[in-house]
Amino acid sequence: MEWHRVGFRSFWRLESRRRGGRPTVPLEIGKLIREMSIANPLWGAPRIHGELLKLGIDVGPTSVAKYMVKRRGPPSQGWKTFLHNHADGIAAMDMFVVPTISFRPLYGLLIMGHGRR
Repeated sequence: MEWHRVGFRSFWRLESRRRGGRPTVPLEIGKLIREMSIANPLWGAPRIHGELLKLGIDVGPTSVAKYMVKRRGPPSQGWKTFLHNHADGIAAMDMFVVPTISFRPLYGLLIMGHGRR
């Protein structure tokens, strides 16, 4: 019975050994990726990957995304900032009906530019 346990253990030791896959990223390059993503919050993984290629560092884009700093919010502007930046080009419209004293409908259309608010 002992030979069976020894054989089973050696079989699974060979099966679970490392057989290639994605090479590990050196610690210095991981730190560089983190620093680049902190210093340039609008850069994504493809941009940082391109900059690393310019420096002669060959790392895959998925590895770059893995070592980047995770952000809470989106890197783009929020809805309030968008409205503030584009208020001159946005207009609000409202159509309403007012009954007159003789119960005839009077239609009204109000167009208001957000830049004047």
